[in-house]
Amino acid sequence: MIRALLCLTLGVLSGAAQALEIRHWQRLPLDVPLAVGQERVVFLDQPVRVGLPAALTGKLRVQSANGALYLLASAPFASSRLHLQLPDTGELILLDLSATADSPALEPLRIVQASATTATEPAATAAPTPIPVALVRHAAQHLYAPLRTVEPLPGVRPVRPNLPPALKHLLPSDPVDARPLAAWRLADHWVTAVLLRNRSDQPVTLDPRRLNAHLHAASFQHEYLGARGTPEDTSVAYLVTRGGSLEQALPPQPRPEARE
Repeated sequence: MIRALLCLTLGVLSGAAQALEIRHWQRLPLDVPLAVGQERVVFLDQPVRVGLPAALTGKLRVQSANGALYLLASAPFASSRLHLQLPDTGELILLDLSATADSPALEPLRIVQASATTATEPAATAAPTPIPVALVRHAAQHLYAPLRTVEPLPGVRPVRPNLPPALKHLLPSDPVDARPLAAWRLADHWVTAVLLRNRSDQPVTLDPRRLNAHLHAASFQHEYLGARGTPEDTSVAYLVTRGGSLEQALPPQPRPEARE
């Protein structure tokens, strides 16, 4: 049974890992170029409200999910300002968007907010990051971010998944192939990265409740898989177990029937 669902989106999978550009928000508008016809993802690590300028209606598609923005320009446009509001504080983050045609696809962008603490204010004691969240973030960064940007996680170590090459019964109700990629351990927690690939001609919405394993937490790189053969037909599941590896969390595999 999954006791916690972690929503963590750190990158876009398109067969190979992409670099991740990191920018710091310091109350100065951030220039964000776009390539017409190429979706660019902006990660903010928290939900935001989006203020779309009227001038971009019909030229820009904006989707917001789990602290990530998915920006797709359908026509070129000059610099236009997008307002992002943090619901908890009301603070605005300003993005100056522009789009050009015949440009190569741009890497995903992560916006890091500067600390709001000033020299005259005592720093608040930050709550420790839960181990499952830290492990999933660590695994996702190892798979998709450049090594120079991977945040250190004291005590974590890679482990070899003792699993079959195909996890045929992980998502028994979905037309999805699953195979283990890598695993890491921290204290009594394990996270196993599992590659998911759609083998059908229809999109598949990923639901952690359909995972056939006794998990402590689970997170998907994307919330859905595109139809087979599209760039979106592949994603990764991060499966967190406690007190044992994923091998111990999976139900016993049915044995092949003996032939007479």
